[in-house]
Amino acid sequence: MKAPLNRSDPFTISNGSTFSASGGSPTRSVGGGSMERSEQIASEIREAQTLLQQHYIGGPKARLPELTKNALDGMVRALDPHSNFHDASEWKDLLEEQQSGYTGIGATIANFRIAGRVDTYILSTFPGSPAARANLRYGDRIVAINGERVSGIDSDIVRDKIRGAHGSAFRLTVEKAATLSLQTIDIRRGRVPQPSIPDAYLLRPGIGYIELSDGFTYTTADELDAAVAKLKRAGMESLILDLRGNGGGIVDQAVKVAERFLPAGTLILTQRGRSQADNRVWTSSNLVPEHMPLVVIVDENTASASEIVAGAFQDDDRALIVGEKTFGKGLVQSVIDLPAKTGLTLTTARYLTPSGRSIQRDYTQIARYDYFNHKTPSAAVGKAYFEARTVTDRRVFGGDGIQPDEEVKPKVMTDPEIALLDPIFAFSRELVNGRILGHAEYRSLPVQSGHRISSDDLPVSDSLLASFYEFAERRNKGFDTSSARSSAHFVRLQLRYQMIMAFYGSISAGHVLIEDDPQVAKALEVIPNAARLAHAAGIARKSRK
Repeated sequence: MKAPLNRSDPFTISNGSTFSASGGSPTRSVGGGSMERSEQIASEIREAQTLLQQHYIGGPKARLPELTKNALDGMVRALDPHSNFHDASEWKDLLEEQQSGYTGIGATIANFRIAGRVDTYILSTFPGSPAARANLRYGDRIVAINGERVSGIDSDIVRDKIRGAHGSAFRLTVEKAATLSLQTIDIRRGRVPQPSIPDAYLLRPGIGYIELSDGFTYTTADELDAAVAKLKRAGMESLILDLRGNGGGIVDQAVKVAERFLPAGTLILTQRGRSQADNRVWTSSNLVPEHMPLVVIVDENTASASEIVAGAFQDDDRALIVGEKTFGKGLVQSVIDLPAKTGLTLTTARYLTPSGRSIQRDYTQIARYDYFNHKTPSAAVGKAYFEARTVTDRRVFGGDGIQPDEEVKPKVMTDPEIALLDPIFAFSRELVNGRILGHAEYRSLPVQSGHRISSDDLPVSDSLLASFYEFAERRNKGFDTSSARSSAHFVRLQLRYQMIMAFYGSISAGHVLIEDDPQVAKALEVIPNAARLAHAAGIARKSRK
């Protein structure tokens, strides 16, 4: 089960370093205060906690761990939106993500409402994972965890209940989608790989597509090298790099990704902090960079370390940037170990793109909620904070994320389309288990992970579409058939997505949505422009020498 960090809080880890604040090595002082002052602050916090525990009567008894966390949360968040205190569970999640994996069972889960009840269902399992070995399948409904029923509970909470220490066991009760019978399974949690690059394939002949969506971890550069090598063997001549949803990660890895495509001597990133150790300049040392045309797709959740990559490519005119304006985070956090297996991500530096621009949005004039929901302070609307020039003298701006060269809005589901998702899943669950009469050809076999789908795989026929409408009318009181029929394209797309999920897993299912993605379509369209831009940049660079 995939369990990433909360991507509403992007992060960039400075140098991949983890510091210790209590024993061990390395150690690092934070904040510059004296030891005496630190002890005084700690003493005051302990005194406040004791008073609350002894005298507070307004609600549930105050518990020390919660009081400590809330106190530290409030103190750190007063600094900036990206410095955070992490309790033991959150700290474990963060460190696991840096290592490109997590401890769980290896299943994708989601909530759906069927017959008026919201439940959590298995959508797919990862090959070789504990979930796959337990024969969990698409459509299996999670009924209980260690005897505790979870009907009506958000899937994120169910996920947290399933996760636990490596090697620990728990009891899972599911309703099997194939038989509709209850089954109780003992599962032992294990480490599940969570690659930075979940998918890489030829989108069209000669055009590679790499999805770098799960942050920059210690393995990202190696994953990219392997993906590029595989696609070049398959005939790749140009590349689309998808950074949508990438909330950041380790600076060094982001620099290595940019370096793969930038010639030796090219400035990638400048970092400025309070201490000399936090002041760094990164330049490419790659004597044999990739010269293929490059298009990068970004969105409002492309943040932090992924903005380093997009900014370096844009300033050097190495790639065309397609999509939406990025999040706008130019702060770098150090990862600091604290006692009791807790930790701190503390802002210790800012980074600048090669042209000298900061992409950090203003957070001082806006509420934290609005900041993380991509709102810009009214005083800043339409204001160019900082103008810079690219290698070919194109204008770019700092202070508000990375503005794409080709702005393309994503396809957003309408409310009527969202209302169709539950009945589409319910129908697909019945269909792939052979309970929709007249459509035996859609009954799924054991999952064949890694299949590269084509247009011939599981097409949605007119008769299947008609069966869905009849099913939804019969099972859902007040179902708006007229509205559903007007959304036939959406219904076909989502039905095929669910069937591919059941047959081939989540990665292959993603290919269905990519083929209908307007931002990907624009990326394909502008590849020749990206080639011309990179060529012009090469000429401009030589003329400056």
